Amino acid sequence: MIPTYAIVIRHATDCDHDQRVLSELAALDSRMPLNGPALIAEVDGVARAALDLSDGSVAADPFAHTVELVELLRLRAGSLVQPVSLASALRARLGTVVRNPRAAGVRA
Repeated sequence: MIPTYAIVIRHATDCDHDQRVLSELAALDSRMPLNGPALIAEVDGVARAALDLSDGSVAADPFAHTVELVELLRLRAGSLVQPVSLASALRARLGTVVRNPRAAGVRA
């Protein structure tokens, strides 16, 4: 039978518990604590990795398999900023249509 795990990706809060979790992950990973807002990856309720949203740095438990968790954290972080990028791309495209319809491929 294949084991299943409950994986939760969540925002770290300013509560003492999350700050302690971030400090413990950093200590396990022999690095300085994360500076900015962060995402935490938990497996069966145990924090295994965290990603700093301000600079993309990671603190992870070196005694657990965390490669996939870090990828999940990066995917989640990327989805948090994607709508802004999509909106910017649409504005740029619309600007091209309004300024020069033929260059944008619009036929009159």
